[in-house]
Parts: sequence; C-alpha cells; structure tokens
Amino acid sequence: MVDFYFFLNFTNMKKITILIHCKDQSGIIAAVTNFIASIGGNIVYIDQHVDQEQEVFFMRLEGEFEKASFNTSDFKIQFQQKIADLFNMSWELHTAAYLPKMALFVSKYEHCLYDILGRYKSGELTLEIPLIVSNHLDLKPIADSFGIPFFHVPVSKDNKSEAEAKHLALLSEHAIDFIVLARYMQIIPEGFINQYPHKIINIHHSFLPAFVGAKPYHSAYKRGVKIIGATSHYVTVELDAGPIIEQDVTRVSHTHSISDLVSKGRDLEKIVLSTGIKLHLDRKVMVYNNKTVIFS
Repeated sequence: MVDFYFFLNFTNMKKITILIHCKDQSGIIAAVTNFIASIGGNIVYIDQHVDQEQEVFFMRLEGEFEKASFNTSDFKIQFQQKIADLFNMSWELHTAAYLPKMALFVSKYEHCLYDILGRYKSGELTLEIPLIVSNHLDLKPIADSFGIPFFHVPVSKDNKSEAEAKHLALLSEHAIDFIVLARYMQIIPEGFINQYPHKIINIHHSFLPAFVGAKPYHSAYKRGVKIIGATSHYVTVELDAGPIIEQDVTRVSHTHSISDLVSKGRDLEKIVLSTGIKLHLDRKVMVYNNKTVIFS
C-alpha cells in the first residue's frame, strides 16, 4: 500500500531542470533555492561550478513540483523577474516530460548508427528520432529495419547550397532539436551550423590534428602509437575545434594490427558518442567560450 501511494505521488510530480550562468557574485545559490522553496518546489539535485579565471558562475538544478500547481509560463516570468534580472543571468528551463527530437546524419560507416539505434530501441535514450539523413544509400536498410524514415540527400561540390537547403527544410519540417553526426563524412556549412549552435554533435578519433586524412588509424599504426581514442564535440565553424563533450582512450601495443586499431577505435567511437548524446539529453552540458562544463 505504501509503495502504491508513493507511485501515485511520483506520477503527479512535474520535473524540471534549470541551467544558469552569470558573473560570479554572492547570494546566487540562496536566491535560487529560496525561490524554488517559496513556490512549493522540492530540489532533488543541485551542482555548481565557478570559473575562477573568467569569474563566471555555473549551476544546474533539478526540481519537482506538484503538476496541479505548476505552470511553466508563470514560472519563467517569475524566475526572470525575481532572480534572473537581479543577477543578470543567462538561464534555460527544461521539463522532463518533453522528448527531444534528434536527427541522425550518416554516410557509409554503420557502427555508430547501429549502436545509437540499439540504445534508442531499448529505451536507453529517451528521445525521438524522426529521421535519418545520408549522402549515400548504403545504410538505408538499417533505417528501414528500425522503422525510421530515411532521406537520401547527395552532396557534391556542385550542389552544396541545394543540399544545405534540403537539410534545413527537413530539420524544420520534423521540428528537430539537435543533430548527431554518426560518422557523417561531409563538412557542415557555416549557415547550417549557425542555425543549430551547440546542437550538432560530432564524433571523431582523437588523433586530430596529429593524424588527419581518410586513414588516421593507418597513420597511427606507422608511428607506433600506444594510445588511441575518440572525442565527441559540438560542431563549430572551425573544423573539429568545437567544445568537447566526452573523450576516452584505450591502450594499444606493437602486437596490434591496423585492423585491431580500427576495431578498437570504432568501439571507442560508439561509446564516446552515445555518452555525449546522453549528457546532452540530460542537460548536463553547459558551453562557455568554446569550453564545456559537464555536470555529474
């Protein structure tokens, strides 16, 4: 009986996440927490970080409210007037009930796509995937097997503007919140990036800029590297120089072949990309001056 009562109470709660950054100053945490308490909210998580060099304060807060008494629009107005204006804050409010819409961009490599779709179908990624976009047809059977619409948009040096327009139209039509480049082997145009700032996640091997080109693992093998890795990051206009979300490495030795390096590298790419997606989904990433604050 007690467990059932708890379940009923839990389902009647509205969960929110607030992300804040502003100039570091005294009284921020007290003001925010007192405001939440004053309107009947319960704080279930709070974390903060101060960039001492830039004198910038960052905070992530999760709260719960009775659904019957919580109104998102009213909360935004009150928080802005009573808290945000006082401290000159930049802030965001996200509700747990909303499922973000993610678009996947792919080319011919399938390992990251299979991994993401597997996690999605198992319920590990709480989101919607309205479409998969590719400049090739190779991975369409995978999209079909998962029941996700697949759009083929060829890209060449002669049709880049046309392809960009088609991409943006598809994303707008499906109300996409963020994009994941699951080994999409095309440079994203500046106009596209500007439409989705810090909302395009890419994955690449961690050899950049040391081992550039189409066969980084071959180059690393020739140099006898002892560590290989992968990096997920937000896409910016400067190629492969966006804010880093997640990284990981694994050790290799002289006994490993090129195919071993490729296999290990792809395993890392899958893990690092999925971790980056989950951090983004959970609103645990804050970007400031091309760096990230990642909350636990």
